[in-house]
Amino acid sequence: MALRKTAGYLWNPISLIGLILAVAGTGLIIAFLAMEMITGFDHPYIGLLTYFAFPGMLIFGLLLVPVGAWQVRQRRRSEDEDIPPYPRMDFNDPHKRRLFIFFSLATIIFVLIVSVASILGFHFTESTTFCGELCHTVMEPEHTAWKNSPHAKVKCVECHVGPGAQWFVKAKISGLRQVWAVLAHTYPTPIETPIENLRPARDTCEHCHWPEKFYAGRQKVFYHYAPNKENTPRETNLLINIGGTPKSPNAHGIHWHIGTEVYYIARDRKRLDIPYITVKQKDGTFVEYMSTEKPITKDEIAKSKKRLMDCTDCHNRPTHIYKSPGQEMDEHIVSGLIDPSLPFIKKLGVEILEKPYKTKEEAMTAIGAKLPEYYAKNFPEVAKSKAAGINQAVDQIKDIYSRNFFPEMKVSWNTYPNHIGHFYTPGCFRCHDGKHKTASGKVISKDCNLCHTVIGQKQENIPAGKDVKEFVHPVDIGDEIMKTNCSDCHMAGDEDVPGGGKH
Repeated sequence: MALRKTAGYLWNPISLIGLILAVAGTGLIIAFLAMEMITGFDHPYIGLLTYFAFPGMLIFGLLLVPVGAWQVRQRRRSEDEDIPPYPRMDFNDPHKRRLFIFFSLATIIFVLIVSVASILGFHFTESTTFCGELCHTVMEPEHTAWKNSPHAKVKCVECHVGPGAQWFVKAKISGLRQVWAVLAHTYPTPIETPIENLRPARDTCEHCHWPEKFYAGRQKVFYHYAPNKENTPRETNLLINIGGTPKSPNAHGIHWHIGTEVYYIARDRKRLDIPYITVKQKDGTFVEYMSTEKPITKDEIAKSKKRLMDCTDCHNRPTHIYKSPGQEMDEHIVSGLIDPSLPFIKKLGVEILEKPYKTKEEAMTAIGAKLPEYYAKNFPEVAKSKAAGINQAVDQIKDIYSRNFFPEMKVSWNTYPNHIGHFYTPGCFRCHDGKHKTASGKVISKDCNLCHTVIGQKQENIPAGKDVKEFVHPVDIGDEIMKTNCSDCHMAGDEDVPGGGKH
Protein backbone atom coordinates (compact mmCIF):
# COMPACT_ATOMS: atom_id res chain seq x y z
CA MET A 1 0.00 0.00 0.00
CA ALA A 2 2.79 2.44 1.00
CA LEU A 3 4.73 1.54 -2.11
CA ARG A 4 1.71 2.28 -4.31
CA LYS A 5 1.19 5.63 -2.63
CA THR A 6 4.85 6.62 -3.00
CA ALA A 7 4.93 5.68 -6.68
CA GLY A 8 1.68 7.50 -7.31
CA TYR A 9 2.82 10.95 -6.14
CA LEU A 10 3.82 11.91 -9.67
CA TRP A 11 0.68 10.49 -11.19
CA ASN A 12 -1.30 13.75 -11.31
CA PRO A 13 -2.14 16.26 -14.04
CA ILE A 14 0.26 18.99 -12.82
CA SER A 15 3.31 16.71 -12.53
CA LEU A 16 2.53 14.97 -15.82
CA ILE A 17 2.22 18.32 -17.62
CA GLY A 18 5.52 19.33 -16.03
CA LEU A 19 7.22 16.13 -17.20
CA ILE A 20 5.87 16.61 -20.73
CA LEU A 21 7.09 20.22 -20.82
CA ALA A 22 10.52 19.26 -19.46
CA VAL A 23 10.99 16.42 -21.92
CA ALA A 24 9.68 18.53 -24.82
CA GLY A 25 11.94 21.45 -23.87
CA THR A 26 14.96 19.14 -23.64
CA GLY A 27 14.22 17.57 -27.00
CA LEU A 28 13.70 20.93 -28.70
CA ILE A 29 16.93 22.36 -27.28
CA ILE A 30 18.91 19.35 -28.51
CA ALA A 31 17.19 19.40 -31.92
CA PHE A 32 17.68 23.12 -32.54
CA LEU A 33 21.28 23.08 -31.34
CA ALA A 34 21.99 20.13 -33.65
CA MET A 35 20.30 21.92 -36.56
CA GLU A 36 22.40 25.04 -35.97
CA MET A 37 25.64 23.04 -35.72
CA ILE A 38 24.93 20.91 -38.79
CA THR A 39 23.42 23.50 -41.15
CA GLY A 40 25.10 26.64 -39.83
CA PHE A 41 21.71 28.36 -40.04
CA ASP A 42 21.60 31.43 -37.78
CA HIS A 43 18.51 33.50 -37.11
CA PRO A 44 17.71 35.81 -34.17
CA TYR A 45 14.30 34.27 -33.49
CA ILE A 46 15.71 30.74 -33.64
CA GLY A 47 18.26 31.84 -31.06
CA LEU A 48 15.51 33.35 -28.92
CA LEU A 49 13.67 30.03 -28.91
CA THR A 50 16.76 27.85 -28.40
CA TYR A 51 18.42 29.82 -25.62
CA PHE A 52 15.47 31.36 -23.81
CA ALA A 53 12.04 29.90 -24.66
CA PHE A 54 12.94 26.19 -24.60
CA PRO A 55 15.16 26.35 -21.47
CA GLY A 56 12.36 28.32 -19.83
CA MET A 57 9.94 25.57 -20.79
CA LEU A 58 12.31 22.96 -19.33
CA ILE A 59 12.78 24.79 -16.03
CA PHE A 60 9.06 25.58 -15.69
CA GLY A 61 8.21 21.92 -16.34
CA LEU A 62 10.69 20.74 -13.70
CA LEU A 63 9.16 23.12 -11.19
CA LEU A 64 5.68 21.78 -11.88
CA VAL A 65 6.69 18.16 -11.09
CA PRO A 66 7.34 18.66 -7.32
CA VAL A 67 4.41 21.08 -7.05
CA GLY A 68 2.01 18.41 -8.29
CA ALA A 69 3.63 15.71 -6.13
CA TRP A 70 3.43 17.95 -3.05
CA GLN A 71 -0.28 18.56 -3.61
CA VAL A 72 -0.96 14.79 -3.93
CA ARG A 73 1.05 14.07 -0.76
CA GLN A 74 -0.77 16.76 1.21
CA ARG A 75 -4.10 15.35 0.10
CA ARG A 76 -3.10 11.80 1.06
CA ARG A 77 -1.77 12.91 4.44
CA SER A 78 -5.12 14.47 5.22
CA GLU A 79 -6.77 11.13 4.41
CA ASP A 80 -4.18 8.82 6.03
CA GLU A 81 -2.48 9.85 9.27
CA ASP A 82 0.14 7.10 8.90
CA ILE A 83 1.95 8.99 6.12
CA PRO A 84 4.98 10.80 7.68
CA PRO A 85 5.68 14.46 6.92
CA TYR A 86 8.80 13.58 4.83
CA PRO A 87 9.32 10.75 2.32
CA ARG A 88 11.22 7.68 3.52
CA MET A 89 14.41 7.04 1.50
CA ASP A 90 14.94 3.30 1.94
CA PHE A 91 17.55 2.24 -0.65
CA ASN A 92 17.00 -1.40 0.35
CA ASP A 93 13.70 -1.11 -1.45
CA PRO A 94 14.53 -1.90 -5.12
CA HIS A 95 11.74 0.34 -6.43
CA LYS A 96 12.85 3.37 -4.40
CA ARG A 97 16.45 2.71 -5.34
CA ARG A 98 15.62 2.67 -9.06
CA LEU A 99 13.46 5.74 -8.62
CA PHE A 100 16.31 7.60 -6.89
CA ILE A 101 18.82 6.60 -9.58
CA PHE A 102 16.40 7.69 -12.32
CA PHE A 103 15.80 11.11 -10.78
CA SER A 104 19.51 11.60 -10.06
CA LEU A 105 20.47 10.87 -13.67
CA ALA A 106 17.58 12.96 -15.02
CA THR A 107 18.63 15.86 -12.79
CA ILE A 108 22.24 15.65 -13.99
CA ILE A 109 21.11 15.56 -17.63
CA PHE A 110 18.70 18.46 -17.17
CA VAL A 111 21.32 20.53 -15.30
CA LEU A 112 23.86 19.90 -18.07
CA ILE A 113 21.38 20.87 -20.77
CA VAL A 114 20.31 24.03 -18.93
CA SER A 115 23.95 24.92 -18.24
CA VAL A 116 24.96 24.51 -21.88
CA ALA A 117 21.90 26.48 -23.01
CA SER A 118 22.71 29.21 -20.46
CA ILE A 119 26.32 29.53 -21.63
CA LEU A 120 25.29 29.58 -25.28
CA GLY A 121 22.45 31.96 -24.38
CA PHE A 122 24.97 34.32 -22.77
CA HIS A 123 27.07 34.28 -25.94
CA PHE A 124 23.91 34.82 -27.99
CA THR A 125 23.05 37.97 -25.99
CA GLU A 126 26.57 39.23 -26.68
CA SER A 127 26.21 38.70 -30.43
CA THR A 128 25.46 41.33 -33.06
CA THR A 129 22.56 39.15 -34.20
CA PHE A 130 20.88 39.59 -30.81
CA CYS A 131 21.69 43.30 -30.55
CA GLY A 132 20.83 44.30 -34.09
CA GLU A 133 18.33 41.88 -35.58
CA LEU A 134 16.06 40.69 -32.77
CA CYS A 135 14.38 44.10 -32.41
CA HIS A 136 14.36 44.48 -36.18
CA THR A 137 12.41 47.71 -36.70
CA VAL A 138 13.96 49.57 -33.77
CA MET A 139 17.58 48.68 -34.47
CA GLU A 140 17.44 48.39 -38.26
CA PRO A 141 19.05 51.82 -38.93
CA GLU A 142 21.95 51.33 -36.51
CA HIS A 143 22.47 47.68 -37.46
CA THR A 144 22.49 48.50 -41.18
CA ALA A 145 24.97 51.34 -40.61
CA TRP A 146 27.16 49.02 -38.50
CA LYS A 147 27.27 46.37 -41.25
CA ASN A 148 28.62 48.95 -43.70
CA SER A 149 31.11 50.54 -41.30
CA PRO A 150 34.85 50.08 -40.66
CA HIS A 151 33.90 48.25 -37.43
CA ALA A 152 31.65 45.68 -39.09
CA LYS A 153 33.77 42.84 -37.64
CA VAL A 154 33.59 44.26 -34.10
CA LYS A 155 30.78 43.11 -31.80
CA CYS A 156 28.42 45.70 -30.36
CA VAL A 157 29.33 44.73 -26.78
CA GLU A 158 33.04 45.37 -27.34
CA CYS A 159 32.29 49.09 -27.68
CA HIS A 160 29.03 49.49 -25.76
CA VAL A 161 29.99 47.30 -22.78
CA GLY A 162 33.66 46.37 -22.78
CA PRO A 163 35.36 44.01 -20.29
CA GLY A 164 34.52 43.64 -16.59
CA ALA A 165 31.55 42.56 -14.49
CA GLN A 166 30.47 46.07 -13.44
CA TRP A 167 29.67 47.29 -16.94
CA PHE A 168 28.26 43.89 -17.91
CA VAL A 169 25.66 44.15 -15.12
CA LYS A 170 24.88 47.77 -16.05
CA ALA A 171 24.40 46.76 -19.67
CA LYS A 172 22.04 43.89 -18.82
CA ILE A 173 19.93 46.10 -16.53
CA SER A 174 19.77 48.73 -19.25
CA GLY A 175 18.93 45.98 -21.75
CA LEU A 176 15.91 44.91 -19.70
CA ARG A 177 14.56 48.45 -19.86
CA GLN A 178 15.11 48.49 -23.60
CA VAL A 179 13.32 45.14 -24.05
CA TRP A 180 10.36 46.50 -22.10
CA ALA A 181 10.34 49.65 -24.23
CA VAL A 182 10.22 47.52 -27.38
CA LEU A 183 7.44 45.27 -26.03
CA ALA A 184 5.42 48.24 -24.79
CA HIS A 185 6.23 50.24 -27.94
CA THR A 186 7.36 53.21 -25.86
CA TYR A 187 10.73 53.75 -27.59
CA PRO A 188 11.34 57.13 -29.26
CA THR A 189 11.56 57.49 -33.04
CA PRO A 190 14.30 58.15 -33.85
CA ILE A 191 16.32 56.61 -31.02
CA GLU A 192 17.96 59.42 -29.09
CA THR A 193 21.72 59.91 -29.03
CA PRO A 194 24.25 60.24 -27.56
CA ILE A 195 23.75 57.34 -25.18
CA GLU A 196 23.68 58.51 -21.59
CA ASN A 197 26.32 57.07 -19.27
CA LEU A 198 28.24 55.44 -22.13
CA ARG A 199 31.45 53.85 -20.95
CA PRO A 200 34.45 56.15 -21.46
CA ALA A 201 36.37 55.59 -24.69
CA ARG A 202 39.56 55.02 -22.68
CA ASP A 203 38.03 51.74 -21.45
CA THR A 204 36.87 50.54 -24.87
CA CYS A 205 38.24 52.29 -27.98
CA GLU A 206 41.80 52.43 -26.69
CA HIS A 207 41.98 48.64 -26.34
CA CYS A 208 42.43 48.55 -30.11
CA HIS A 209 43.30 52.15 -31.00
CA TRP A 210 46.48 52.51 -28.99
CA PRO A 211 47.25 56.25 -28.40
CA GLU A 212 50.93 55.60 -27.77
CA LYS A 213 51.23 54.30 -31.34
CA PHE A 214 49.28 56.99 -33.21
CA TYR A 215 51.08 58.41 -36.23
CA ALA A 216 51.54 62.12 -36.84
CA GLY A 217 49.76 62.65 -40.15
CA ARG A 218 47.56 61.06 -42.76
CA GLN A 219 47.06 61.98 -46.38
CA LYS A 220 43.47 61.85 -47.57
CA VAL A 221 41.98 62.65 -50.96
CA PHE A 222 38.35 63.79 -51.12
CA TYR A 223 36.65 63.13 -54.46
CA HIS A 224 33.64 65.16 -55.54
CA TYR A 225 31.67 65.64 -58.74
CA ALA A 226 29.98 68.86 -59.81
CA PRO A 227 26.18 68.87 -60.22
CA ASN A 228 26.42 69.66 -63.94
CA LYS A 229 25.88 67.77 -67.17
CA GLU A 230 29.48 66.54 -67.33
CA ASN A 231 29.64 65.57 -63.63
CA THR A 232 32.95 67.44 -63.59
CA PRO A 233 35.39 65.72 -61.21
CA ARG A 234 36.80 67.65 -58.27
CA GLU A 235 39.60 66.59 -55.97
CA THR A 236 40.89 67.93 -52.66
CA ASN A 237 44.15 66.46 -51.38
CA LEU A 238 44.73 67.08 -47.67
CA LEU A 239 47.33 66.18 -45.08
CA ILE A 240 45.41 65.56 -41.85
CA ASN A 241 47.40 66.72 -38.84
CA ILE A 242 46.59 63.88 -36.43
CA GLY A 243 49.43 64.80 -34.11
CA GLY A 244 51.26 61.61 -33.17
CA THR A 245 51.37 60.36 -29.58
CA PRO A 246 48.80 62.48 -27.73
CA LYS A 247 50.20 61.99 -24.21
CA SER A 248 53.75 63.06 -25.00
CA PRO A 249 55.14 66.44 -23.79
CA ASN A 250 55.18 67.73 -27.39
CA ALA A 251 51.65 66.60 -28.26
CA HIS A 252 50.00 68.66 -31.00
CA GLY A 253 47.40 68.35 -33.74
CA ILE A 254 43.96 66.80 -33.50
CA HIS A 255 44.78 64.11 -30.92
CA TRP A 256 46.18 66.74 -28.57
CA HIS A 257 42.59 66.92 -27.31
CA ILE A 258 42.76 63.45 -25.73
CA GLY A 259 46.30 63.84 -24.43
CA THR A 260 45.25 66.91 -22.48
CA GLU A 261 42.41 67.18 -19.99
CA VAL A 262 39.77 69.22 -21.77
CA TYR A 263 36.39 69.70 -20.11
CA TYR A 264 33.34 71.35 -21.61
CA ILE A 265 29.70 72.14 -20.93
CA ALA A 266 27.03 71.48 -23.57
CA ARG A 267 23.63 73.14 -23.43
CA ASP A 268 21.91 70.57 -25.64
CA ARG A 269 21.66 66.78 -25.68
CA LYS A 270 23.45 66.45 -29.04
CA ARG A 271 26.41 68.50 -27.73
CA LEU A 272 26.26 71.00 -30.57
CA ASP A 273 25.98 74.12 -28.39
CA ILE A 274 29.18 74.37 -26.30
CA PRO A 275 29.46 77.73 -24.50
CA TYR A 276 32.21 76.76 -22.04
CA ILE A 277 35.56 74.96 -22.31
CA THR A 278 38.31 74.60 -19.74
CA VAL A 279 41.79 73.15 -20.34
CA LYS A 280 44.14 71.80 -17.68
CA GLN A 281 47.66 73.21 -17.98
CA LYS A 282 50.91 71.38 -17.19
CA ASP A 283 51.15 73.17 -13.83
CA GLY A 284 47.69 71.91 -12.81
CA THR A 285 45.83 75.18 -13.33
CA PHE A 286 42.86 75.56 -15.67
CA VAL A 287 42.27 78.04 -18.48
CA GLU A 288 38.62 78.81 -19.20
CA TYR A 289 37.22 79.74 -22.61
CA MET A 290 33.75 81.33 -22.81
CA SER A 291 31.55 81.80 -25.86
CA THR A 292 31.20 85.48 -26.71
CA GLU A 293 28.24 84.75 -28.98
CA LYS A 294 26.21 82.69 -26.47
CA PRO A 295 27.58 83.64 -23.04
CA ILE A 296 27.18 81.40 -20.02
CA THR A 297 26.91 82.72 -16.47
CA LYS A 298 29.07 81.65 -13.54
CA ASP A 299 25.97 80.28 -11.84
CA GLU A 300 25.24 78.10 -14.89
CA ILE A 301 28.84 76.89 -14.93
CA ALA A 302 28.63 75.91 -11.25
CA LYS A 303 25.37 73.99 -11.76
CA SER A 304 26.26 72.31 -15.08
CA LYS A 305 28.01 68.98 -15.48
CA LYS A 306 31.43 69.25 -17.10
CA ARG A 307 32.28 66.45 -19.52
CA LEU A 308 35.86 65.23 -19.95
CA MET A 309 36.54 65.18 -23.67
CA ASP A 310 37.42 61.78 -25.14
CA CYS A 311 37.50 60.04 -28.53
CA THR A 312 33.72 59.92 -28.90
CA ASP A 313 33.33 63.69 -28.66
CA CYS A 314 34.68 63.88 -32.23
CA HIS A 315 34.35 60.24 -33.35
CA ASN A 316 30.74 60.13 -32.14
CA ARG A 317 29.66 58.00 -35.13
CA PRO A 318 32.63 55.62 -35.51
CA THR A 319 30.41 52.71 -36.46
CA HIS A 320 26.84 53.88 -37.03
CA ILE A 321 27.75 56.02 -40.03
CA TYR A 322 25.18 57.55 -42.35
CA LYS A 323 26.32 59.36 -45.47
CA SER A 324 24.74 62.22 -47.35
CA PRO A 325 23.31 61.61 -50.84
CA GLY A 326 26.07 63.82 -52.26
CA GLN A 327 28.85 61.88 -50.55
CA GLU A 328 27.35 58.55 -51.54
CA MET A 329 26.99 59.60 -55.17
CA ASP A 330 30.59 60.85 -55.22
CA GLU A 331 31.90 57.58 -53.79
CA HIS A 332 29.82 55.45 -56.17
CA ILE A 333 30.95 57.42 -59.19
CA VAL A 334 34.66 57.40 -58.30
CA SER A 335 34.52 53.65 -57.60
CA GLY A 336 32.88 52.95 -60.98
CA LEU A 337 29.60 51.69 -59.57
CA ILE A 338 27.75 54.57 -61.26
CA ASP A 339 28.69 55.66 -64.78
CA PRO A 340 29.96 59.31 -64.71
CA SER A 341 29.21 59.68 -68.43
CA LEU A 342 25.46 59.72 -67.69
CA PRO A 343 24.46 63.41 -67.98
CA PHE A 344 23.58 65.06 -64.66
CA ILE A 345 23.72 61.70 -62.84
CA LYS A 346 25.26 63.27 -59.72
CA LYS A 347 22.65 66.04 -59.51
CA LEU A 348 19.76 63.76 -60.45
CA GLY A 349 20.72 61.03 -57.96
CA VAL A 350 20.99 63.49 -55.09
CA GLU A 351 17.65 65.11 -55.94
CA ILE A 352 15.85 61.76 -56.09
CA LEU A 353 17.36 60.62 -52.79
CA GLU A 354 16.52 63.86 -50.98
CA LYS A 355 12.81 63.77 -51.81
CA PRO A 356 10.65 62.77 -48.82
CA TYR A 357 9.14 59.29 -48.98
CA LYS A 358 6.68 57.86 -46.46
CA THR A 359 7.88 54.27 -46.79
CA LYS A 360 10.89 52.42 -48.14
CA GLU A 361 8.66 50.72 -50.72
CA GLU A 362 7.51 54.11 -52.02
CA ALA A 363 11.14 55.21 -52.32
CA MET A 364 12.17 52.08 -54.22
CA THR A 365 9.28 52.53 -56.67
CA ALA A 366 10.08 56.21 -57.21
CA ILE A 367 13.81 55.61 -57.77
CA GLY A 368 13.07 52.80 -60.21
CA ALA A 369 10.74 55.02 -62.19
CA LYS A 370 12.19 58.55 -62.10
CA LEU A 371 15.72 57.86 -63.29
CA PRO A 372 14.78 56.01 -66.53
CA GLU A 373 11.96 58.52 -67.14
CA TYR A 374 14.37 61.44 -66.91
CA TYR A 375 16.78 60.03 -69.51
CA ALA A 376 13.96 58.82 -71.79
CA LYS A 377 12.51 62.33 -71.80
CA ASN A 378 15.65 64.50 -71.82
CA PHE A 379 18.35 62.28 -73.36
CA PRO A 380 16.62 59.60 -75.47
CA GLU A 381 19.85 58.56 -77.23
CA VAL A 382 21.57 58.07 -73.86
CA ALA A 383 18.53 56.11 -72.63
CA LYS A 384 19.01 53.65 -75.51
CA SER A 385 22.80 53.43 -75.66
CA LYS A 386 23.39 53.34 -71.91
CA ALA A 387 20.34 51.41 -70.73
CA ALA A 388 22.50 48.97 -68.76
CA GLY A 389 24.34 51.82 -67.04
CA ILE A 390 21.06 53.51 -66.14
CA ASN A 391 19.67 50.28 -64.67
CA GLN A 392 22.86 49.80 -62.67
CA ALA A 393 22.58 53.39 -61.40
CA VAL A 394 18.99 52.66 -60.32
CA ASP A 395 20.15 49.63 -58.34
CA GLN A 396 22.99 51.58 -56.72
CA ILE A 397 20.78 54.53 -55.77
CA LYS A 398 18.25 52.13 -54.24
CA ASP A 399 21.09 50.62 -52.24
CA ILE A 400 22.19 54.10 -51.11
CA TYR A 401 18.65 54.83 -49.92
CA SER A 402 18.35 51.53 -48.04
CA ARG A 403 21.55 52.28 -46.08
CA ASN A 404 20.80 55.88 -45.16
CA PHE A 405 17.02 56.35 -44.95
CA PHE A 406 14.62 54.53 -42.60
CA PRO A 407 11.13 56.11 -42.69
CA GLU A 408 9.67 53.76 -40.06
CA MET A 409 12.14 55.03 -37.44
CA LYS A 410 12.15 58.60 -38.85
CA VAL A 411 15.87 58.29 -39.53
CA SER A 412 17.69 59.78 -42.49
CA TRP A 413 21.34 60.50 -43.21
CA ASN A 414 21.28 63.83 -41.31
CA THR A 415 19.31 62.72 -38.23
CA TYR A 416 22.43 62.10 -36.16
CA PRO A 417 25.14 64.79 -36.44
CA ASN A 418 28.64 63.46 -37.08
CA HIS A 419 31.23 65.63 -35.31
CA ILE A 420 34.18 64.50 -37.42
CA GLY A 421 35.13 67.38 -39.69
CA HIS A 422 32.79 70.28 -40.34
CA PHE A 423 31.24 69.74 -43.78
CA TYR A 424 27.66 68.74 -42.86
CA THR A 425 27.62 69.56 -39.12
CA PRO A 426 29.47 72.18 -37.04
CA GLY A 427 31.86 69.47 -35.78
CA CYS A 428 35.20 71.12 -35.00
CA PHE A 429 33.59 74.57 -35.19
CA ARG A 430 31.56 73.88 -32.06
CA CYS A 431 34.67 75.07 -30.23
CA HIS A 432 37.02 76.26 -33.00
CA ASP A 433 34.77 79.12 -34.12
CA GLY A 434 36.96 82.07 -33.16
CA LYS A 435 34.32 83.10 -30.63
CA HIS A 436 35.54 81.29 -27.49
CA LYS A 437 37.83 83.54 -25.47
CA THR A 438 39.64 83.58 -22.15
CA ALA A 439 39.43 86.51 -19.74
CA SER A 440 42.79 87.70 -21.10
CA GLY A 441 41.53 87.64 -24.69
CA LYS A 442 43.10 84.37 -25.95
CA VAL A 443 40.90 82.84 -28.65
CA ILE A 444 40.32 79.24 -29.78
CA SER A 445 41.38 79.66 -33.40
CA LYS A 446 39.33 78.83 -36.48
CA ASP A 447 42.46 78.45 -38.61
CA CYS A 448 41.94 75.48 -40.96
CA ASN A 449 45.67 74.68 -40.96
CA LEU A 450 45.52 73.63 -37.32
CA CYS A 451 43.97 70.34 -38.41
CA HIS A 452 44.87 69.92 -42.08
CA THR A 453 47.04 71.31 -44.85
CA VAL A 454 45.97 71.54 -48.49
CA ILE A 455 48.46 69.59 -50.63
CA GLY A 456 46.58 70.10 -53.88
CA GLN A 457 43.17 70.78 -55.36
CA LYS A 458 41.57 70.17 -58.76
CA GLN A 459 38.25 71.61 -59.92
CA GLU A 460 36.74 73.64 -62.74
CA ASN A 461 37.60 77.07 -61.27
CA ILE A 462 41.29 76.24 -60.69
CA PRO A 463 43.67 76.46 -63.70
CA ALA A 464 45.34 73.15 -64.51
CA GLY A 465 48.75 72.81 -62.85
CA LYS A 466 48.19 75.66 -60.39
CA ASP A 467 49.78 75.01 -56.98
CA VAL A 468 47.04 75.47 -54.39
CA LYS A 469 47.96 76.07 -50.74
CA GLU A 470 44.62 77.31 -49.41
CA PHE A 471 41.22 75.70 -49.99
CA VAL A 472 39.42 77.16 -53.00
CA HIS A 473 35.62 77.03 -52.88
CA PRO A 474 33.97 75.82 -56.13
CA VAL A 475 31.85 78.98 -56.09
CA ASP A 476 33.27 82.40 -55.25
CA ILE A 477 31.68 83.31 -51.91
CA GLY A 478 34.25 85.90 -50.87
CA ASP A 479 35.18 86.10 -47.21
CA GLU A 480 32.05 84.16 -46.20
CA ILE A 481 34.26 81.08 -46.25
CA MET A 482 35.74 82.28 -42.96
CA LYS A 483 32.57 83.82 -41.53
CA THR A 484 30.09 81.03 -42.24
CA ASN A 485 30.37 77.40 -41.24
CA CYS A 486 30.41 74.88 -44.10
CA SER A 487 27.46 73.05 -42.53
CA ASP A 488 25.24 76.15 -42.70
CA CYS A 489 25.00 75.58 -46.46
CA HIS A 490 25.84 71.93 -46.97
CA MET A 491 23.40 70.58 -44.39
CA ALA A 492 20.66 72.60 -46.11
CA GLY A 493 21.30 70.68 -49.30
CA ASP A 494 19.86 73.52 -51.38
CA GLU A 495 21.07 73.67 -55.00
CA ASP A 496 20.38 77.41 -55.06
CA VAL A 497 22.69 78.07 -52.12
CA PRO A 498 26.26 78.84 -53.25
CA GLY A 499 28.32 75.86 -52.18
CA GLY A 500 25.16 73.94 -51.33
CA GLY A 501 24.94 70.32 -50.27
CA LYS A 502 24.83 68.89 -53.79
CA HIS A 503 28.45 69.83 -54.60
